[in-house]
Amino acid sequence: MALYPAIYAVGKSLEQFLQSSYPADLKGSFPCTFRLVSSSEMAAEDTEKFDQTVTLFLHRITTNENFRAVTSLRDSPGAQPVLYLDLHYLISYWGTGTGAGAEQTVLAWTMQQLQSNPILDSSIFSLSGVAAGWDLGETIQLVPADLSLQDILDIWDALGPKYRLSFSYLARVVRIQTSVPTEMPVVATRFTLQDGGAS
Repeated sequence: MALYPAIYAVGKSLEQFLQSSYPADLKGSFPCTFRLVSSSEMAAEDTEKFDQTVTLFLHRITTNENFRAVTSLRDSPGAQPVLYLDLHYLISYWGTGTGAGAEQTVLAWTMQQLQSNPILDSSIFSLSGVAAGWDLGETIQLVPADLSLQDILDIWDALGPKYRLSFSYLARVVRIQTSVPTEMPVVATRFTLQDGGAS
């Protein structure tokens, strides 16, 4: 179970994992940078200069359906409620004048890499450099997301930039410990004076 920076840490871990795994032969033919981006960066792609870049865009966060009923429950007396989250990523290739070969080859390699490494663990989380408070043995599963073409086009229409070849992946289940206090803190103490001392 992790702390709230875990959401950002998952994306940064994926970014660094793909960048460090990108093979030398592909770098020579199709130079590429992997980059975790925000919605504002996607909307401003004309000024962000994404050329020869694969972007990882977290477009949605949902409560995992298998844990929806227990999200607000406590595992034991005094324990904190837990968020069970799924992270939805849209992964896109950006290239100016690079042609179909670069676009399709780089995305095919990226899909192959994610399919071949479907579990994120401490060895990959450490790449992010984000202190997310992961538990020992914490893992996140990567699965291809069932996102229709219309869903993808709706995302692009909302953001503004022209459509880029994309695919989607789901990172599940990110368990985040909430910080709701188990007992109300003492905020005031009242004393009264009586004969013989305070009470």
